[in-house]
Amino acid sequence: MDSTYVFLALAALFALLALATALFWVRRTQLRRTLGTFDASICLPPGGWRMGVCRYTDTHLEWLRLLSLSPRPPYRFLRSSLEIKGWRQPTEAERARIQPGALVVTLEYEGRELLIAMKYEVYTGLSSWLEAGPVIGIGTWR
Repeated sequence: MDSTYVFLALAALFALLALATALFWVRRTQLRRTLGTFDASICLPPGGWRMGVCRYTDTHLEWLRLLSLSPRPPYRFLRSSLEIKGWRQPTEAERARIQPGALVVTLEYEGRELLIAMKYEVYTGLSSWLEAGPVIGIGTWR
């Protein structure tokens, strides 16, 4: 009788683990297929690097955790408040925490420094997206 309960508990645990893995995979696949998403690590000084996915919307740049089931981004940055300050190659310590082949882009958001690691091709897309918005005083968001 006791071994039946142990078996059922292990089977339930395994089923939950399989379900969680499937949900992570579905979320990751859905994010990768969505237009305007790219792999990016984020660092909000003085914190450390976190791996995730960035997503462009009309008015925001959103960052979502890589290992999360939440559809809500923990960080949303208003497009009109973002400014690119430059980019650089990652340090040796940073290379272990970000995706291979990425560069570190320094952004300013509402007076705070923000670091995002991304591939160079993605950086060119980000800079184009930021520059493509309406000019200050003409349009809806600046």
